[in-house]
Amino acid sequence: MYYIELKDKEGAVIVERVSEHELSTWRHFIKAHAQIIEKIEQDLAKEKKVPLTTYDVLIALFEAPDRKLRLGDLNKKVVLSKSGLTRLVDRLEREHLIRREKSEEDRRGAYAALTEQGEQAMRRAWPVYACGIKRYFAEPLTGQDIQSMHNALEVLNRAVLFPNRVESPDD
Repeated sequence: MYYIELKDKEGAVIVERVSEHELSTWRHFIKAHAQIIEKIEQDLAKEKKVPLTTYDVLIALFEAPDRKLRLGDLNKKVVLSKSGLTRLVDRLEREHLIRREKSEEDRRGAYAALTEQGEQAMRRAWPVYACGIKRYFAEPLTGQDIQSMHNALEVLNRAVLFPNRVESPDD
């Protein structure tokens, strides 16, 4: 059993505990995530496709209106690599996978826009990425496992996004 001290909004100390089971589950979650990502990265490299960090940026731009996002918005959309995003954008621009566009509304602002080459690279990587998702994530689990995980992760995402919302049993 692990104890942690937290402070509430008024500054009062609250002692919480993290059980062995909670800690073990957390460790399994982050270890499985890291191992699956590593395996997919290896598959992409073996097939000479863009790495996941690049794919993450390309898919965010592909799904955006007009296939472009302000750099600050891009930072909010990417999942795998928030640190070093500026350097990654610089590299992707040099590789002609994206281009920077000046903002017409705000002269200081800039957009990252998906190029045709970027879309092609993303589309070539997808089959390898999808195969990795299936092989390393979905196949070892039952349909019920996936549904349970989906439900649990949905709850966690809501709890992180809306920490002060009280869930009703019907939510």
